Amino acid sequence: MALGKYTRVDNRRSSSSYWSTVTIVLFVGLCLVGVWMMTSSSVVPVQNVDEPAEEKKTEVKQEVVETNNESNTQQFEDNQGDLPEDATKGDGAVSLAQSQKTDNTQENEEDKSNEENKSDTQTENGDNKTDDGDSKNGDGGSDSETGETNTTSEGNSEGQGDSEENSNDKKSESDESENKSESDEKENKSESDDGENKSDADESEKKSEENSGETKDGEKTDGEIEEKVDQSDNKESEKSSDDKKEEDKVKNQNEVFPSGAQSELLNETTTQNGPWSTQAAESKNEKEAQLSKQKVEYNWKLCNVTAGSDYIPCLDNLQAIRSLRSTKHYEHRERHCPEEPPTCLVPLPEGYKRSIEWPKSREKIWYYNVPHTKLAQVKGHQNWVKVTGEYLTFPGGGTQFKHGALHYIDFIQESVPDIAWGKKTRVILDVGCGVASFGGYLFDRDVLAMSFAPKDEHEAQTQFALERGIPAISAVMGTQRLPFPGRVFDVVHCARCRVPWHIEGGKLLLELNRVLRPGGFFVWSATPVYQKLAEDVEIWNAMSELTKAICWELVSKTKDTVNGVGVALFRKPTSNECYEKRSQQEPPICAQSDDPNAAWNVPLQACMHKVPVESSERGSQWPEQWPARAEKTPYWLLSSLVGVYGKSAPEDFKSDHEHWKRVVSKSYLNGMGIDWSSVRNVMDMRAVYGGFAAALKDINVWVMNVVAIDSADTLPIIYERGLFGIYHDWCESFNTYPRTYDLLHADHLFSKIKKRCKLVAVVAEVDRILRPEGKLIVRDDVETINELESMIRSMQWEVRMTYSKDKEGLLYVQKSMWRPKELETVKYAIA
Repeated sequence: MALGKYTRVDNRRSSSSYWSTVTIVLFVGLCLVGVWMMTSSSVVPVQNVDEPAEEKKTEVKQEVVETNNESNTQQFEDNQGDLPEDATKGDGAVSLAQSQKTDNTQENEEDKSNEENKSDTQTENGDNKTDDGDSKNGDGGSDSETGETNTTSEGNSEGQGDSEENSNDKKSESDESENKSESDEKENKSESDDGENKSDADESEKKSEENSGETKDGEKTDGEIEEKVDQSDNKESEKSSDDKKEEDKVKNQNEVFPSGAQSELLNETTTQNGPWSTQAAESKNEKEAQLSKQKVEYNWKLCNVTAGSDYIPCLDNLQAIRSLRSTKHYEHRERHCPEEPPTCLVPLPEGYKRSIEWPKSREKIWYYNVPHTKLAQVKGHQNWVKVTGEYLTFPGGGTQFKHGALHYIDFIQESVPDIAWGKKTRVILDVGCGVASFGGYLFDRDVLAMSFAPKDEHEAQTQFALERGIPAISAVMGTQRLPFPGRVFDVVHCARCRVPWHIEGGKLLLELNRVLRPGGFFVWSATPVYQKLAEDVEIWNAMSELTKAICWELVSKTKDTVNGVGVALFRKPTSNECYEKRSQQEPPICAQSDDPNAAWNVPLQACMHKVPVESSERGSQWPEQWPARAEKTPYWLLSSLVGVYGKSAPEDFKSDHEHWKRVVSKSYLNGMGIDWSSVRNVMDMRAVYGGFAAALKDINVWVMNVVAIDSADTLPIIYERGLFGIYHDWCESFNTYPRTYDLLHADHLFSKIKKRCKLVAVVAEVDRILRPEGKLIVRDDVETINELESMIRSMQWEVRMTYSKDKEGLLYVQKSMWRPKELETVKYAIA
């Protein structure tokens, strides 16, 4: 039972009955305080009032800085990504812990009530001291007259910057108000009564100091705090009321913590004035935060562009393409990104349906999802693609393997057994892929193919591939390097890709030489290999001279009688011996300062890089066979190197691997309710070491690992693991068609992006490349998560889950079919 504040009514200076009543009240109050302190194991340490709030803030800041330096927002050690079973579910999902959340909120309310009782009792005992002006409630209790309590309001941003001076001003105002209301009582008290009350206050203060002693001597660890709160939760879990349930229901709508323990832990680590705040400050800041949120309105519009539902901003910048001086090197097929990325949403094609799931999608897709028939008309007889009722079907062949890609794949293996599909050869580059049937059937051999083709008159060929569930990007070999590191692909393949490899000093073939691993193969099955037409013979002779000049060995040249095509296989050297013996240095060796890994907007050069020969250099040895290479620390990651998260490189790699294995197995595969049978095309928007992709290697998905150009260049490590990826600048559009990924994963990406470019444009790009009903998982700081959630809700996406802890948050959402009605004309994309 909570005691109300005692207020003296009469002005009599002495009364035996009155003093008896006062004595009884004081005695009962002290007993209640003692019982409360002995039975409650969730008493939160009270801050020492002699200890400045600024020092507390500095300690918290130092704690965060040290954590960031060690593990980049606690990526691994604190296991922050593992979701508990009671993680908060969002829109359209049944909460796994609704009853737990209600109970825990009730417990928090009861704790606040107990703190108020304690504060009131201490006030009655004369706990207001004139010497130091504080009541020892300080920041830790309730201001007895104003009823201010100390809970942290979520979404409160301004209060975190309060200074010690502001904190003291608020205390003084509170104390002044309290002292004024009790002035009559103080005037009428006798000297002996003052002494008695002072003695009682000293005793109460002593107990309070005992409770706060641990805070003085050293801050408790999060684990200790959480353990105490858990104990409190267990003891008080049976207390409930209808009024509190209703209040909790409203409160929980804005809470991201699923349990009382985590809620208390948040209060310990994200407070504003030292470890405590005031209700007045919290309420004021929350009102201001809500007003600021209301001011931010996202008025999404539909992109009005010539490309319609196939719009790729950096490839459909028609204004930039029209101003090109030349197109003879396919400059018009390269990236020409607008200065300001679009913030409109791409329309859906009429009749769009949810994509067919893998592996059925390899054979057929919905016609209305990619309503293009030109390729079927031109290449239908070559088994590229055919229109079959409401489907587009893919018989499994192509120009060079009309009788099936699997036969063609096996024929290559028979020609050169050392290629060892799925063991020695794991990651390949397929140039001019068409509809990517070659890459689609290599999955059966445990091989991952990065397929690419330009957005040209063979309309939507890579869009067909992606709709089928096969990796592909829209790209061209023109004037710039491909967006991949040097020496990463085990095999490069070209089946009648019509690329003029031999012209201009072999510049384009030398680009393949740059990305091909030493000892890797170039598989070429174009018409010059097996046809005897004058043009083909001329090209073959030119290619023979060029491959000899760059020291590629012709390992095999055979003809497949079933498909009627020939295949030539060349091998890149593993040493520089051949280069040094050349009589003519043409093509020349690249300058020593030329970095083979530099790939973003770097012009092509007709030179070749030397092969690394030092045992500690990447490329001097072939990686482990698949699948061992997925978990094996690369031999060239030396202990002397510092990893992304601050540890030695090998230890950093292992920590990342274990972290994502744990997160994927405990949270993503089991704890979030994702139907993985509907997921095929996955993108990790900030991949680092590729641990997320490696953890998914045993299920039927493929992951495009993206390494941002302003992040540590870890993409070679990803390829070394038998995975693949690409460089990209997220302030620009990605080279893929709209609606081509089932799941996007972003780990601490958006908080970094918004420092360089508009976050709303990045969210519009996410909407563009994600399929309707596709999933987005974001891990980032709470501020960024809240900002993203606001944007995503404005697009009418479904928030399936939110979760946060220690200023870190997770957001899991699903895209809807909603499209805005209002149009926005993008002038540079109009023909």
